[in-house]
Amino acid sequence: MKIWYNSLLESRRSVAEFPTNRIRIGRHPQSDIVLSSPYVAEEAAVLQRRGEQWELSVLGMNPCEIGGRPLWPGQKAQVGRGEPITIFPYQLSLDAMAAADSLEAEARSALDARMSQFIRDIHVQLLSLMDLTAVDDARSRSDEYLLALENNIDEIARLQGITDPKHAAVVAHTAGHCVRSQAVEHLVDRSAQCGPGVAPKKHWSRLVSTVPQRETELAVILERACTALGLDQAQDLSRQMELLEEGFWDAWEPLSLNCFDESRLYFALRYLKKQIKDIIFGYGPLEDLLRTPTITEIMVVNSDHIYIEKGGVVENSGRRFISDDVTQTIIERIVSRVGRRIDKSQPLVDARLSDGSRVNAVIPPLAVSGPCLTIRKFPASRLRMEDLIRRGSVTETVAGFLRAAVATRRNILISGGTGTGKTTLLNCLADYISDKERIITIEDTAELQIDKEHAVRMETKHANVEGNGAYTIRDLVRNALRMRPDRIIVGECRGPEALDMLQAMNTGHDGSLTTVHANSATDVILRMEVMVQAAAPLPLSSIHRQIAAAIDLVVQLTRMRDGTRRISQVTEILDVDRERGEIRTKDLFVLEERDGVLDLYPTGRLPTFMDRLIELDLINLDTFFV
Repeated sequence: MKIWYNSLLESRRSVAEFPTNRIRIGRHPQSDIVLSSPYVAEEAAVLQRRGEQWELSVLGMNPCEIGGRPLWPGQKAQVGRGEPITIFPYQLSLDAMAAADSLEAEARSALDARMSQFIRDIHVQLLSLMDLTAVDDARSRSDEYLLALENNIDEIARLQGITDPKHAAVVAHTAGHCVRSQAVEHLVDRSAQCGPGVAPKKHWSRLVSTVPQRETELAVILERACTALGLDQAQDLSRQMELLEEGFWDAWEPLSLNCFDESRLYFALRYLKKQIKDIIFGYGPLEDLLRTPTITEIMVVNSDHIYIEKGGVVENSGRRFISDDVTQTIIERIVSRVGRRIDKSQPLVDARLSDGSRVNAVIPPLAVSGPCLTIRKFPASRLRMEDLIRRGSVTETVAGFLRAAVATRRNILISGGTGTGKTTLLNCLADYISDKERIITIEDTAELQIDKEHAVRMETKHANVEGNGAYTIRDLVRNALRMRPDRIIVGECRGPEALDMLQAMNTGHDGSLTTVHANSATDVILRMEVMVQAAAPLPLSSIHRQIAAAIDLVVQLTRMRDGTRRISQVTEILDVDRERGEIRTKDLFVLEERDGVLDLYPTGRLPTFMDRLIELDLINLDTFFV
């Protein structure tokens, strides 16, 4: 049973899968589905299977709705597949799988757990045979060291009884993971998309103890699997990955039956060796997830639970770390490679991977349930404005207007919630800056990909062990003013640096860009007020004048319920109303539904700088009246 749920106040949906016939819903942390809201009772409701049907019982004082029908405390009602359940402020819906599919998914989950246990046991035994604490890049490149490592893994696995007939099912399942992993590598390599968001092959990934005959068999099986799934007919990498994820295990079953026992064992050992080498040299179970282009976010809740986001939907990956110690070791490995540190004295850190993916890590004592890691992956290839238009995130009209605004050096602020695509849009707008201009980018963690020759990138620095040497975004903004910038781009304003950014925009650095967290153009002003006052106790009237003089446009981004990101509002900041003391704004484009079509439509109101755009022949006036 899968249950989808999300807050009515947010667009992000989560999915949870339960093999049981009784599911508890409520605010209590021990509930099967935890709805974190003071409006939800600790024990709000229970879902119970009754034969082939599911029944909802309301327990707390929360009134519920099923498909719009009210259900009061103490009442029960049957719930159909996909029928919305509302427990304010949350909405849930059932995605009940067929019984056979449910059993198959449950069986695969059990085999995944047994495979993980095998990896864990082999790793523990390996630690007693080899010194794995001093691994370095030289060892990961040494064929002699890798061969000794693989031979030890092979021997330990056999001593653990991998050849015993009682383990035949887990061997076949592990062999399937080997073929699936090879299929992912094949698709990524063939698409030649080894840029940001797709982790390149690591030197330790190669198998030194290869058996040519078995490798030939693996290549044949891989080709048959790709043919059975129709991967050759799908040209788009995202579609190929969808086909692989949806149908691989159905395609693997007949292929597995036609394999020799020795071949399945070889494939299984091959996969076990890769997983353990990933733990020793790389990022463990995250390696395959990082290499999968359709995954946009990786969330390690604890060593036993690794969640991923695909297509805007959060789901359990089925992967797990061997232990909390291994999880923390890999976190330390990630942050140390970019000059950051994490330990008990500094248990929280922001960092990045070599491809630019954003990393946040928290360890005990702050993380109560064990080391926690969140990775925001970059897309498989750098997105351009044309890609956003094709995906429906922006219309051609708005894209043309923003291009003209950047060309005429308008100060633009991009706002939105977490994961709405602010950085992606900032990258796209930076493409419109002239190659003749000098750009200074300032970020807390370097993520921007500015394809300009004359671009200077700066990143904040944390304090050292003695507490010295820290450089904040505010320090870098001040320094940027001494670097003769034509444009300043700040990855995100989230604190006192907002004041320095406004002053830069007001002192000859027109055409600057930045982002901020806010839910609407109106909220942007409120956020700026708070951030500026964190820098200096200025009166609101002064802050409003600074904002009105500095910012020309606010571009609002929204994450929709289906996980897509769209521009929902383009607003011009006008001036300060002398009577009311508030900043006047003008909506130029808004996301709304007309004739049943949700799209970004012009309001018909023209920006105050329209004459300049027309004079330079940068825009067609008719687009504002479509």
